[in-house]
Amino acid sequence: MTTHGDPGPEDAAQDGVAAYALDTVRVRRAFDRAAKTFDAAAALHTEVRTNLLARLDWMALAPRVVVDAGAGTGHASRALIRRYSKALVIALDSSPRMLQAAGRRQSWLRPFARVCGDAERLPLADGSVDLILSNLMLQWCNPDHVFAEFRRVLAPHGLLSFTTLGPDTLRELRHAWAETDSRTHVHQFIDMHDIGDALVRGGFASPVLDVERYTLTYLDVRRVAADLKATGAHNASRDRPRGLTGRRQFAAVETAYETLRKDGRLPATYEVVFAHAWTPDTDVQRSTPDGTSVSLDDIKRQLRARRPS
Repeated sequence: MTTHGDPGPEDAAQDGVAAYALDTVRVRRAFDRAAKTFDAAAALHTEVRTNLLARLDWMALAPRVVVDAGAGTGHASRALIRRYSKALVIALDSSPRMLQAAGRRQSWLRPFARVCGDAERLPLADGSVDLILSNLMLQWCNPDHVFAEFRRVLAPHGLLSFTTLGPDTLRELRHAWAETDSRTHVHQFIDMHDIGDALVRGGFASPVLDVERYTLTYLDVRRVAADLKATGAHNASRDRPRGLTGRRQFAAVETAYETLRKDGRLPATYEVVFAHAWTPDTDVQRSTPDGTSVSLDDIKRQLRARRPS
């Protein structure tokens, strides 16, 4: 999954993201470590990805270039290759190991490109992309920064379609930890309405957002924690507690979570925001902060070289 740059004081004053600031180094390392375990534990990601891709059926699209932002192990990229057979599909992620896993699973007869890059500093040229799809990446990002980059690289009439997590996500785990202390043990998530406002600030037109809730169930709290670790979803809040959790404190978390057990299982709620928005007819070109970009012709040449002769 792709991560974000740290918001500074001016950003916090403008859009109130200070409470959501993350340790980006920790995020990247967590997803690198999770590359081998992600697929086996990603039941939520799989279900949400299926629903996100199905929503493309509503759109009349014939994209030339498609970016799967926060591609992880490449499942959405493979689906996009099948859906848009004439398009160049680029799997973009900040985790090299995730992209390595994606490469091992793709078809060499119809490969997608893999680009390691940050969603806040996309190594792509202005107006060079027709469709950006992003599944459960944005919760690890500063939305204002990411939307500005998405807007920059999308061509006029380009489509952004994505999912992210809302504030009700992991409410049961948050409640259980709150019974033990007042520190931040669960990453905070941005409200759907604030995401919509960020899209408008980013220059997108006609944003449409809605929410679906998913509930996973577990035998015990340890299995909740194991799934989160396996998918790279560590607590990366800047003000998270440092050090290991003691046995006594974790036992208190287990006791608090037990009060929520239903039908012999513990629930873990996920509030998923689905959204799409378009770029306007005329595009205002903006450059990357460092002026670097990847040539699409270079990417196409690399893909042709990978195909078996």
